[in-house]
Amino acid sequence: MKAKVLLSLILLCGVLAAPQARADDAAPAAAAVPPACELPSYLLSSESQLPKVAEAVKSGKPLEILVIGSRSTTIPSSEGSSYPARMEAILKEKLPPAEAVHVSVELQSKKSAEETAATFVKLMEAKRPTLVIWQTGTVDAIRAIDPDDFRGAVTEGVAALQNAGADVVLMNLQYSPRTETMISAQPFLDNMKVVAQEHDIPLFDRFAIMRQWNDQGQFDLFSPSRGPELAKQVHDCLGRALAQFVIDAAHVGPAQQQN
Repeated sequence: MKAKVLLSLILLCGVLAAPQARADDAAPAAAAVPPACELPSYLLSSESQLPKVAEAVKSGKPLEILVIGSRSTTIPSSEGSSYPARMEAILKEKLPPAEAVHVSVELQSKKSAEETAATFVKLMEAKRPTLVIWQTGTVDAIRAIDPDDFRGAVTEGVAALQNAGADVVLMNLQYSPRTETMISAQPFLDNMKVVAQEHDIPLFDRFAIMRQWNDQGQFDLFSPSRGPELAKQVHDCLGRALAQFVIDAAHVGPAQQQN
C-alpha cells in the first residue's frame, strides 16, 4: 500500500513539478486572473502579518524570497511556469521597483520536516532572505511519521528561520483526490495550523485551495491523464494566489503597488 501511495505521489509531483534555478529566469508576464484561478477570499486571508516584507516594500529595499520545497515546487523543462516563477512575475508587476523582487528555490526532495529543518541555519546564512516560504508535510505523511514529532520539527524549523531574521509562510501538502484515501493527511494539516498559530505566521493552505479547484471543477486532479499543460495551469494559479497572499499579509496598500 505504501508503495502505491509513493508511486501516486511521485506521479503527481512529476506533473506538478522544474530544475532548481532562480525563479526569475524567463518567467512569463503576469496577466489578469483567469477564471480557473478564482478562489473564495477566506482561502487567501491571514490574520498573521509579514512585517519584514512590509518594511522592504515601504523602503524600496530588495525583497528576497526563498521557497523551500520538494519536487512539487517545480515543473520539468518549464521552470518559468512553476509557481515560484509565477509568484515572482506577479509580485514584480505589483510591487515597485520590479527589479527589487527576487525569488529563489531550494529543493529538499524526499526529506522530512526534521531533515529539512536541520539545514536551515547554514541555508539562512548563505541566502539571507526577507521571506521564507516553507512547503512541507508530504514526505512526513508518506512515511507516516508521528504527527507530534512532525509538529516539533516544524516548530524548530520555523524558530530557526525567524531567529535568522526572516518572515515565514508555511505551505502545507498539495491535494490529490487519487491519494487522499491512502495517506492520513489531516494530522499533518492540523499540526501545521497549530505551529502557524503558535508562531503567529501565515499558513498558505495549498491543500484546501487545490481541493477547492478540484471540487468546483476548475481542474480535474483525479484524471490519470494529467499532462504538462495542466501542471502549468495549476502552478500559474498557485503562483497568483501566493503572490496575493503575500501582498495581503504584508498589508501592502494600493498606494504602494504599481498602477
